[in-house]
Amino acid sequence: MADVDFRLVNVIILGFAFMFLFTAFQTSSMISETVLKSYNTEYHNKTDTTFRGSGYTSLAIIYSVFAASNWVAPSVVSVIGPKKSMLAGGVMYALFIGSFIQPTVWALYLTSVLVGIGAAVIWTAQGNFLTINSDTETIGRNSGIFWALLQCSLLFGNLFVYFKFKGESRITDETRITVYVVLLVLAAIGILLFLLLRSKRTTDTEDLLNINVSGEETQRGPLQAFKRSFQLLKTKEILLLSVCFAYTGFELTFFSGVYGTCVGNTTYWGPEAKSYIGLCGILIGVGEIFGGAAFGLLGRRTVVHGRDPVVLMGYLVHTLCFYLIFLNLPADTPMGPSEHMQAYIIPNEYLALLCAFMLGFGDSCFNTQIYSILGFMFPEDSAPAFALYKFMQSIAAAAAFFYSTYVLLHWQLLILVVSGTAGAMCFCVVEWKTCRAAKEGYKQI
Repeated sequence: MADVDFRLVNVIILGFAFMFLFTAFQTSSMISETVLKSYNTEYHNKTDTTFRGSGYTSLAIIYSVFAASNWVAPSVVSVIGPKKSMLAGGVMYALFIGSFIQPTVWALYLTSVLVGIGAAVIWTAQGNFLTINSDTETIGRNSGIFWALLQCSLLFGNLFVYFKFKGESRITDETRITVYVVLLVLAAIGILLFLLLRSKRTTDTEDLLNINVSGEETQRGPLQAFKRSFQLLKTKEILLLSVCFAYTGFELTFFSGVYGTCVGNTTYWGPEAKSYIGLCGILIGVGEIFGGAAFGLLGRRTVVHGRDPVVLMGYLVHTLCFYLIFLNLPADTPMGPSEHMQAYIIPNEYLALLCAFMLGFGDSCFNTQIYSILGFMFPEDSAPAFALYKFMQSIAAAAAFFYSTYVLLHWQLLILVVSGTAGAMCFCVVEWKTCRAAKEGYKQI
């Protein structure tokens, strides 16, 4: 029992560390395009030249590098361990956030590359660390606890942004510097919390087998970890789950970068539109926290009765949400202030906030169950499995950030509906097969 408590404390500390770090990063990414457009205007007025940095391009670079780096991340984690890996990744996030205090194009894009590398390492290490501190009975609960704490980052960061941006049609230098200094401090707190994580200690062979059969993963070298990633990619289960992984990447781009920009560019709401970016971020966070907390409490039930009902619920919530956004927001808002196109209804700020909550809740449905099924199916290969998850997710996210600047909102929503339908179906196929295998008393792969 003491060991179970020790592992739970590790999971909670991990959640708080990611909460502080991603309060800084997710808030930065959601406001980056708006902040840089305002900086471009002010920079041009002062120097008569144009600042060429773009928030969308920066995020596209991050997720492209993130995708490529996932192939080497398991090797890094196997060499230096999950704790040091998360520390190193956190420092790279902090460098990226600091680049916005005084933006330059070279620093923006260089730190985007660094944070892409850091993201692959930190998320692979996180999945590994979460699995090490869980067993088949607690993986669902621990995934929910971690997810709820992580998504508090959307709540606190965007509440801060709401009050700082309220009534401002353009983000001034003073506001930008204040916001990013505060975010940098929060990132530093998250990095320091990683130091409190403690290595798993157990002398109970029976308990060790519940966490990681024979301890093979901690002994696997970097080359073996790299090869194992390729081996897992060839399996039918990972290929099917990859469709679901890709969908989480498309919708990650949408809720973390595109939706807030669309709301902020809806000119019908006047100067208040920019402050609604923060409110939408808060409601996305509330949806994520609500879903994570609920599925954390119901973790054992989802393992026993199947994860597919949760994923199907998330799919239905997202599909309804995309239809409401289609009706509520003008199609040209991803590219700039809505001037030439009108929404199908008069834009309603309360409906926009409801959709933000639905985006967050649906996302938590997908991600908590992906964490749960990977931890359940691959206890010995959690680092390569989570690296493949983040690889597919980040490839899709990078592609979405590249097309977000050029594709009208309605077409982006169509991509989300099609990929969401395919992703939910593929997840259910794997889940049903996993449940049948568990009932028959043997383990997949």
